[in-house]
Amino acid sequence: MGLNEKPLSTLHEKSSYSLDDFAVPTGREEQWRFTPLSRLKGLHNGAAEVTGQVVTQAFTPAGVNAEWVSRDDARVGKAYAPVDRVSAQAYNSFEKALVVTVPKEAVPAEPIQIEVRGGGVEGAAYGHIVVKVEPMAEAVVVIDHQGSALYADNIEFVVGDGATLKVISLQDWADDAVHVSHHHAQLAKDATFRGFVVTLGGDLVRLSPSVAYTAPGGDADLSGIYFVDAGQHLEHRLLVDHSQPNCKSYVDYRGALQGEDAHAVWIGDVIIRVEAEGTDTYELNRNLILTDGARADSVPNLEILTGEVAGAGHASASGRLDDEHIFYLQARGIPYDEARRLVIRGFLGQLVEKISVPELRERVLAKVEAELEK
Repeated sequence: MGLNEKPLSTLHEKSSYSLDDFAVPTGREEQWRFTPLSRLKGLHNGAAEVTGQVVTQAFTPAGVNAEWVSRDDARVGKAYAPVDRVSAQAYNSFEKALVVTVPKEAVPAEPIQIEVRGGGVEGAAYGHIVVKVEPMAEAVVVIDHQGSALYADNIEFVVGDGATLKVISLQDWADDAVHVSHHHAQLAKDATFRGFVVTLGGDLVRLSPSVAYTAPGGDADLSGIYFVDAGQHLEHRLLVDHSQPNCKSYVDYRGALQGEDAHAVWIGDVIIRVEAEGTDTYELNRNLILTDGARADSVPNLEILTGEVAGAGHASASGRLDDEHIFYLQARGIPYDEARRLVIRGFLGQLVEKISVPELRERVLAKVEAELEK
C-alpha cells in the first residue's frame, strides 16, 4: 500500500505503509527538528541491525482474546497508516502482531496487562499491537515498558460504537533505552477513549499519540506526565484530527525537568476540519523547570477550518517553581526541601489521580518520589 493522497493537514502531510514514501530525516524537517537523530542509533535510517531482543506478553481476563497474527491479517494496519520514516520502518519490520479483542458488550473485571520487556540495546527490535474494543464494550489496558531496548513500534486502538477504552502506557525503561512509538486511537460513533501516558525512563523516548474519529459523538481525553533527568530526551507529539461533527477532545500533559541537558519536547496538534461542526476541544501543556541546564520546548497548534465550533483553545506554560507557594508552606513550618516536593507532587499528582488502576497509580507516585529524591 502506498502514499495516502489525501493530506492529513498542512501539519501532517502524508501517511503511507511504504518505507520508500518517506525520506531519511535530516533533522531540518519540522517533525524532526527537536529530535537528536544521532541518539536514535539507526532507527530513522535503517542502519540499526534487527537483532534486538524485546519480549511482549499479554495477560488477559476471562472473555478477552489475545493472539499473534501475521501482517496480512485484516485487522493489522486497518486503523492507522505510518506518518513518518521510523513508524513505516516499524510497520515493515515486525514479525508478528499482537491483536487483543474485547467482545461486544463485554466488561472485563480486571485490566488487560501488556508487558514489553527489553533485553539490551545491541540491536533494534520492532513491534505492532492492535487493541480492538467491540461495540458497547468497556476495557482498561495497561502497557508496561521496562528493560533496555532499541525499539520502535505502532499501537492501534480501535474503539467501536458506544464502547469505552482506557489505556495507561508506562515508559519505565532503563537509562540506556531508546523508544520511538506511535499510539493511534480510532473512535466510532459515541465511543470514549481515555489515554494516559507516563514517561520516566529511557535515554531517548519519542511518543506520538493520535486520535481520529469515524462518526459523530466521539470523546477523547489524552493525559500524560513525564519527569526528565540530566541528559534525558523525552518527546511527546500529539495529534487530534477532528473530521466528524459533535466530537470532543481534551489534552493535558505535565512535566518536570531537572539536571544538565534534561530536555522535554511537547508538540500538540489539533485539527478541526470543515465538516467537524460542533467540535469541543482544548489542549494544555505545563512544564516545571527545577534546575539550571534543563530545557522544555512546548508548541501547541490549533488548526480550525470551520467557524461552527462549540469550543476550541490551547495553552502552554514553562517556568520555575512558584516562590509564593514555597514561601506559603515554609511560613507554616515546612522545611524548604519538603515544601518543594509537596508543590511538585501536587503539580503532577492532579493528573496521576486520573489513573484508574490503584496499584499502578501507587507505583507511579512512588516513581515520582524516587525522582524527587535524586
